Amino acid sequence: MEKKEDTPIRVARRKYEAKVKDKRKAKSGNFGTMIPRDLFEEINAFLAENNITKVTLIREGYEALKEKVKDNK
Repeated sequence: MEKKEDTPIRVARRKYEAKVKDKRKAKSGNFGTMIPRDLFEEINAFLAENNITKVTLIREGYEALKEKVKDNK
């Protein structure tokens, strides 16, 4: 695969990304996990149907698991 030709916009974007990369990493995170495609599609369909974001899913799931663990102790 050939690399696309550098244009002033591409050069500017790369320069900007290099400058803010550390700041962005410090501000947010990524779990970087893989799940089976069928489960992925099922979750995405549910979220779209109910107008729920993935961030909300993670936050609410985390809070529910914290409560579950707390109740088991």
